[in-house]
Amino acid sequence: MNAANNPDEWIRLAGMDLATAHHMFETYYPRPLEIVCFHSQQAAEKMLKCFLVSRDVEPPKTHDLQVLCDMCLELEARFDKIYTESVSLARYGVIPRCPAEFGIIEDDAEKAIECADAVMSFVKAVLREETGGAGS
Repeated sequence: MNAANNPDEWIRLAGMDLATAHHMFETYYPRPLEIVCFHSQQAAEKMLKCFLVSRDVEPPKTHDLQVLCDMCLELEARFDKIYTESVSLARYGVIPRCPAEFGIIEDDAEKAIECADAVMSFVKAVLREETGGAGS
């Protein structure tokens, strides 16, 4: 199995993004809010792609979390439980990469981390339940 087809590798990469978001939010001053939101979005994106890979579906080359969550929903109805969290992160996938009038405040970054945490926990739980090991 190559790395792109290995759910545990997607989890590892998502974990690094989420750990980075937490670390930057908790230790940097001033807080790099755009980057915290970006890494939160990236963690959720990788976890959604992880689920697709676990179902032998090649994830599309997109950062659109709504598209990815819709694909996951087609395979597993329980993804409705994290749909709102996933879609709320979608805007952070591209816009924070470039200077823009985006208006992110600390509450946005804190909420982004919470949403990414929820997506990660949910996907890990589904994978543990379905495979008895992946997602640990």
